[in-house]
Amino acid sequence: MKLELEHTLSFIGPEAMKMYETQVATTYNTIYEKTGAGNDFLGWVNLPTEIDESLLSDLEKTAATLRAKSDIFVVVGIGGSYLGARAVIEALQNHFAPLSGERPLIVYAGHNMSEDYLTELLAILDTKDYSLAVISKSGTTTEPAIAFRILKQHIIHKYGEQEAASRIVAITDKARGALKQLANVKGYKTYIVPDDVGGRFSVLTPVGLLPIAVAGIDIRELVAGAIEMEKMCKSNPTLNGNIVSEYAVVRHILYGLGKTNEIMVNYEPRLVYFSEWWKQLFGESHGKQHKGIFPASVTFSTDLHSMGQYIQDGLRNLFETVISVEQSNHELRIPMEDEDLDQLNYIAGKRISEVNHKAELGTMLAHEDGGVPVLRIVIPEVSAKVIGQLIYFFEMACAVSGYMLEVNPFDQPGVEAYKKNMFALLGKKGYEAQTEALSKRLGGI
Repeated sequence: MKLELEHTLSFIGPEAMKMYETQVATTYNTIYEKTGAGNDFLGWVNLPTEIDESLLSDLEKTAATLRAKSDIFVVVGIGGSYLGARAVIEALQNHFAPLSGERPLIVYAGHNMSEDYLTELLAILDTKDYSLAVISKSGTTTEPAIAFRILKQHIIHKYGEQEAASRIVAITDKARGALKQLANVKGYKTYIVPDDVGGRFSVLTPVGLLPIAVAGIDIRELVAGAIEMEKMCKSNPTLNGNIVSEYAVVRHILYGLGKTNEIMVNYEPRLVYFSEWWKQLFGESHGKQHKGIFPASVTFSTDLHSMGQYIQDGLRNLFETVISVEQSNHELRIPMEDEDLDQLNYIAGKRISEVNHKAELGTMLAHEDGGVPVLRIVIPEVSAKVIGQLIYFFEMACAVSGYMLEVNPFDQPGVEAYKKNMFALLGKKGYEAQTEALSKRLGGI
């Protein structure tokens, strides 16, 4: 895995990078010595190397049991409680898993409050054997709590109390909270959400590892990749030769130059949900005090025929971070045709991946010519080990970038604003004064 910055440096100059050497070293000290804001949520820093063998074995055993009895496995959670797992699963499973016959099919609930979505999910679950994991530290987060209440009733009605309990896994707080209390009473298998790991950093805890294992993905390889990146950062907590530091510093410099939007670009559709995980990681970590780079994403070449126009010719407040995959997992070549009506014989015999790479390079050059700085993260392939490296790469870069921005990268105070309004509008006890004020603002709607 490598980070290519050569073209982007033409926008900022190599001397600008050197100015941040001391700040980067200080930032790593802040992280490793846990002296900065949000330091009680730094459990992810040493997490890969500290994952216990007994935990991995237990997760694999539970996953095998659930796989054996399930056509469908439902992951109930929102935000970091499901995005990390979904990012890894969709990156590594067959693109057409729902049609391939692989089982169990992994589906998701509790990440929205769509009545139609849940109703249609229940209709499918009526006809299939299933199990589920409910992921919530408190057990009272509205979206997953609603979904779990409905699914709990459904699975009990379908299988009875005892069998239903064997098909439910609760991933929650180690000692307290509504979900932990329920799991103790009902006898659900439980795993712990570590106190010192926030949701968006939790993919390498049971929050992510259990669903990933149920999907049939090698969680040991995933962890091994993260360990490699963790060790790289610890062995070289500087700017020189550390790609995490280079990425953090370049985006910090570009932000200072008015590049306030970062677009993650992938050329492999299996990485779409990895981009979604990245968007939450950086958006929720840095968007504070009216600061922060806005994270967005596109899939090329698909979006070149839509968003590509804006990126090429629109407002010059953005830069791109491209995830470039060197090797595909399959080989498919373009055939020759006698008529050549589509005028593609000039690339006959070439692999699709070669054409895709040329589109990538051509787009980078065009966007740079249009005034868009481009960072390129090159990975050898999409595999469990490489995805594990990328996860830790972006987690550490997010922490370094956050401290350089002088915000707490590990809290999310803004997320609470909508919840308070929602509770008031729903008539929750204790929100009466706010309910009245909001009703006036909405004109009685």
